[in-house]
Order: sequence, then C-alpha cells, then structure tokens
Amino acid sequence: MYIYTAYDLIINSEILLPELKPANNKSTADVILKISQSEILDSIKTDRGQSFVGEIANVCSFAVQNGKEIAVAPAPGIDEPILRPLILGPIISILLRQRGLLVLHASCISINDRAVAFLGFSGSGKSTLAEFFHSQGYPVLTDDVMAVDTQQNPPLVISGFPQIKLWSEAATVAGHDPQKLPKLHHLSEKLVHRLDRGFLPTNLPLKQIYVLARGERHQITELGTQEAFTELVRHCRAISLLSHQNIVSSHFNQSSAIISKVSICRLRRKMSLELLPELLNLIKADLDRATETSSALGDRSAILSSN
Repeated sequence: MYIYTAYDLIINSEILLPELKPANNKSTADVILKISQSEILDSIKTDRGQSFVGEIANVCSFAVQNGKEIAVAPAPGIDEPILRPLILGPIISILLRQRGLLVLHASCISINDRAVAFLGFSGSGKSTLAEFFHSQGYPVLTDDVMAVDTQQNPPLVISGFPQIKLWSEAATVAGHDPQKLPKLHHLSEKLVHRLDRGFLPTNLPLKQIYVLARGERHQITELGTQEAFTELVRHCRAISLLSHQNIVSSHFNQSSAIISKVSICRLRRKMSLELLPELLNLIKADLDRATETSSALGDRSAILSSN
C-alpha cells in the first residue's frame, strides 16, 4: 500500500501514483484507492450522489463512495500509466464533490499569496498559462482539477499535486526541452512537468477567476452575475454525473457563494504562444487595478463609518 497526500487528504493506494507527494506513514487515511473486479463493482448500488458507479469505455469501470473510497477495475490490457490520469482527473473530481467541495475545470497559481484561477474547456490554455506563470516564478496550486471550499470566507482553493500537463509547443515556450519531459502515457502526446520546485502545498484564498476564451486581441471584461453563474455551472467537474438532488442543490449554493465573494472575468486571448509575456503583463495589471480599487473602497468605507 502506497501512502500519498493531495487536496488536503491522506490517500492510501494500491496503485503507484508518482504524481502525488508521499505522506507520513503513520497518518490515518482519508481515502482508500484499490484495484477491484468489474463484477464486484456491478453489485454496488449507485444513487449518483454519495455512491457512484461509472465506466470509462474500454479503459475501466470504477466506484466512488462517500468521498472515502475509490475502486477501479481495469479493462483487459490496460496498465496503470493509462489509469493514473483518469483516477487523478475525472474520478477524483467525483470524490472531491462527494466531500462537499466545488470542483472546477481550472488551473490555479499564486500571485501575492492569493489564488488566481484560469477556467475553461480542454484546449483553452489553462495549463499553458499556469506553466508560463510558473516559469516566471509564480507557484502553482493545482492543474486542471481545482477544488474550492466555499464554506470559507473568502473561498479557499485546496492545493492539489505538483504536476502540469502540457503540449510540446507550450513546454518549449516555458523553457523546457520537450525531449526531456515524460509523456502522460504511451498513448498520449501530452507531456508531464512534475514540479520539483514552485508547487505550493498550502491552501489559499481565491482572489480572481479568469474564464478563458479565444479573441482577436487580449482583453479582460468583468462578468455579470448571471453570466458568471452560467460559466461556473458549465465548467464544474462531475456535474453531469452526480445528479443526486443534494449534490445539485449544493452546487448551485456553492456557485452563488463564489460569485458573491470572488471577482470573475472573461479573458479573451489571441491563441499565440509568443504573446504569453504580453498576456502575463495584462493579467498582473488587472490584478493590481482590482487590488487598488478594493483598497480605495475599503478606505472610503472606513471614512464613511467614522463619520
């Protein structure tokens, strides 16, 4: 049994997960990850909430229960390197939702000790932006699966694990030799950057969400309440799978909590890797303006209160 830590959890796993950080062997497990047989999983009753049984075609069947246990039954001929990205992507997203966290399709970095997230569909550039910021000295909290505790004020981004998935061109722009980065697995063209530095294992308050979109030029615009809510629903992981009423209601409440406490903007960008330095400067300037505005409003409130 291997023992790891990720998302503030101690994970005891029958599968080698080199993506995760080893944990103290004496720690009590929050999550058990085990290999099972499909016949056993078929016997589990699913409520599409705290008990979920699913299948990834031609790869594996799996069960996730009560936010505490993952059981995976690989299809014949499927080895662990192919299973691992699925366990640490869509499957762990279900577990984190069962544990009451809002789970977004986003990558997240730290700027001035605040979490800044890039939200979007696959291929929108979330990981590329996180990697480029990382190459400029900004720590990474999580890639692709962002868990948020909305019970905290402000909402808290839960640190994931030290890895970013990249296409070869993005790796080059970030200063890597793609030939020296391992592939995600032998059937994938994506590369893996395992972070030996610049990963932040600490949870941080969420300051800003940028919803990524293509555009003719770089542009940041603030989203209204309804549009922001739509984007959070659209980019919530596992929302189409966990359809139990309690989890659906929880998702709407969590999205509303995010909108009331966190700035959400649309970030339109030209899809040119050469323009990433320009985009980085635009984002930093936008965050500086937001900080100045917040400080000014705070000062004004203090003056009004004193009067």
